[in-house]
Amino acid sequence: MDPTAPNSGDANGGAAADATAPSNTTVTLPPLTLRDVPLLPSAAAAATDPIPNPISRHPYFHPPATFYISPGDVSLRHAFFDLASASPFPLVAYRRAGPRAGVAVDPARARAAVVTCGGLCPGLNTVLRELVVGLRELYGVRDVFGVAAGYRGFYGPDADHVRLDPAAVDDWHKKGGTVLKTTRGGFDLNKIVDGIVARGYTQVYAIGGDGTMRGAVAIFNEFKRRGLNISITGIPKTVDNDIGIIDRSFGFQTAVEIAQQAIDAAHVEAVSAVNGIGLVKLMGRSTGHIALHATLSSRDVDCCLIPEVDFYLEGKGGLFEFLYERIKQKGHAVVVVAEGAGQELIPRTDDQKREQDESGNVVFLDVGPWLKSELGKWWKREHPSELFTVKYIDPTYMIRAVPANATDNLYCTLLAHSAIHGIMAGYTGFVPGPINGNYSYIPLEDVAVAKNPVDVNDHKWAWVRSVTNQPDFMKPKY
Repeated sequence: MDPTAPNSGDANGGAAADATAPSNTTVTLPPLTLRDVPLLPSAAAAATDPIPNPISRHPYFHPPATFYISPGDVSLRHAFFDLASASPFPLVAYRRAGPRAGVAVDPARARAAVVTCGGLCPGLNTVLRELVVGLRELYGVRDVFGVAAGYRGFYGPDADHVRLDPAAVDDWHKKGGTVLKTTRGGFDLNKIVDGIVARGYTQVYAIGGDGTMRGAVAIFNEFKRRGLNISITGIPKTVDNDIGIIDRSFGFQTAVEIAQQAIDAAHVEAVSAVNGIGLVKLMGRSTGHIALHATLSSRDVDCCLIPEVDFYLEGKGGLFEFLYERIKQKGHAVVVVAEGAGQELIPRTDDQKREQDESGNVVFLDVGPWLKSELGKWWKREHPSELFTVKYIDPTYMIRAVPANATDNLYCTLLAHSAIHGIMAGYTGFVPGPINGNYSYIPLEDVAVAKNPVDVNDHKWAWVRSVTNQPDFMKPKY
């Protein structure tokens, strides 16, 4: 029978039942919920008479009619839905990021402060450069200041506020680290806000990770409590890619690229030794995204250990048994471990259990040297007559300190410009970031509490398992 004939299908002449066939059934989707971001009091008052966007008067660039974002443009949190589900995902939306035809901020009266907080990350200097260039060249904001030494730079005795212009930041995107300097901790809310007010800032751009975002929420709420007409936006930075809601954080792709180079070196060392193991520790305190993506990119990894998956060393199905079988099969093995993996296995003293860093996080013990030591003890105990070598590589600070690659540089530029467009439109208390590829404005408090662990039930982790063939480390029941 010709499958294209009008009545081909089941014996009754109708279309054969096929779950994949198109359906004409009307599906009612749940209502859309907009997670909106707040406007400054002055911006709300000026909504009926906005200032024409200065970009429209740019001497060299003439934006087309479609350049500006419509007031009704939104992007959806979830890109796909199961229409057959009895309880489909709620339709959560965010305002799209980008320039508005009318702005609520007079560029001549704007005074912006940019600050970097927390650890280093590829792309920090690119974000700083593009904030300065975008404010000046797109909107004509002339008073832009860099605040050195993180949040404490707003009030500390060594506070240094440097006036920045496009000439001063011209080559910053080619440098690793942060030209402004950075610190952890030092968050004294009242002193920070007092410092912001004393210097007359009307805009604050805070670049940092989850701790920085929580600090920005507190500053935003204090602005509201005092009735201050000051905008704040948080630009999410974490090399671990552990900030939720957004597609990824800047610097992550550069980190994976450099991590893969470390894995390549470990592989060479392992292959070149008798019964060699190449052990690479990568960043990832609470999430294993760098380890996961570097493993998939490399294809030389035999076992990938991440914080989201428990593992054990001894016994049937343990790490040591697996590595011994792999060494006997191939002559070598490569192990990648994220810094937060296996923390519950490492013995701690009472003092170590209580120790915290400047940001209040529990200090992690160094899983790399510990695992190297345990591997050596195991082999000496179980196979004393055989040669064995462990080559350990820790590229952590090399990864953090390098300049951003091309992909991250582009991403940092779009993030910075999205932040500027939002601030100039009068929004405050928001984070710019891509959601399903669409740059959007997300409430600060949403991002401050959102996490982004590796989903060990999704396809990416299944691909890791298929590449490495590592055990699932489920202890057998006796």
